[in-house]
Amino acid sequence: MPIANINNADLWYEVLGQGAPLLLHHGYTASRVNWMPVAERLKDRYQIILMECRGTGESQHTQSGYDIAQYALDVVGLLDHLALARVAFAGHSMGGGIGFQLGVHHSERLTKLILKAAIPSGGIGPYSQELLDKQLAARARGDRAFFLKRYHQGRTLAELEDDDWFEDRVTHLMTVSDGHIAGGLETMSKLNLTAQLGDLTTPTLVIAGSGDGLLNANLQDYQRLPNADLAVLSRVGHEVAVHAPDAVAEAIDKFMTYGPTAPKHPSA
Repeated sequence: MPIANINNADLWYEVLGQGAPLLLHHGYTASRVNWMPVAERLKDRYQIILMECRGTGESQHTQSGYDIAQYALDVVGLLDHLALARVAFAGHSMGGGIGFQLGVHHSERLTKLILKAAIPSGGIGPYSQELLDKQLAARARGDRAFFLKRYHQGRTLAELEDDDWFEDRVTHLMTVSDGHIAGGLETMSKLNLTAQLGDLTTPTLVIAGSGDGLLNANLQDYQRLPNADLAVLSRVGHEVAVHAPDAVAEAIDKFMTYGPTAPKHPSA
């Protein structure tokens, strides 16, 4: 598995297929696993780049750098490592927050931007030290039941996920660094890019699930983007690529080929 030293962190990445480059970035407590169903469907048409951010999966557990601004810089650093001037970037959940950061502050490195069940551009809400302390304590004592209960409580489409999927997700969560758990929660809470979305002119696709609790926030951010298209998938929750990989792959492929359906009215 390739490892690149990016901004003083050894980061895992993988390149699949050939064609226009498309980088897929995972969410807060996820990994490349959550993008793989879509990656497998698109690798015959695109150069798929998968990566895992510092503190997760096969990447290094660094002492610092656990915030969305640094995660975005790590994406830019990987592009430099791969000698890619520009790519299409697709981010899921927290990865969508990284996408907002790239679109606002590093748009020159993007051909297109895909936000899949992204966290809101204005952050996920008040930062909770109490929630963080509970998560860290549960991890320290190896309390898988704590996390399984939380996942099941947030389960909106029971037929789309089975117990093995939840068990695998918790196994991954227990291996993520404490720095990423703490810093990721704080940086997602404090993201503050909403006022700048009107200037984000990179062609953007917003993908949302009709059963995802972030649907309304995704729709609001879509309305703020001047050059965006929208795909809302029926009976799909937050794990969009797991629930509907064919529909996600099709939406991305059409967007990569044609861009937004039509430019928005200037007043939108």
